[in-house]
Amino acid sequence: MASELVYESATLIAFYHPNPSYTFHILIVPKKAVSDLQEFNPIDHHQFLIELFQIVRNLVERFNLEAYGYRLIVNGGKYQIIPQLHFHLVSDDFIGSAEQA
Repeated sequence: MASELVYESATLIAFYHPNPSYTFHILIVPKKAVSDLQEFNPIDHHQFLIELFQIVRNLVERFNLEAYGYRLIVNGGKYQIIPQLHFHLVSDDFIGSAEQA
């Protein structure tokens, strides 16, 4: 499912990680260029924050991640390979596929 689009709006895009590190691995990326969390201003990007948590809740429900456990990760500093803020919705124990959702 590498890079398959999961969700898109005017504010963000979510897609399967092209090189997943977890059984379930979706990237959620703001469409506005923001290099990292330190540059992120919650006041200027409040619509993105609202939508981020709405889509995470939607994906948790859609893929039944509550049953498997999940994490929402944001990397920074030396752990952030790409200079664009992005979030990883991941699960190590996910059993299933997008076709099942």
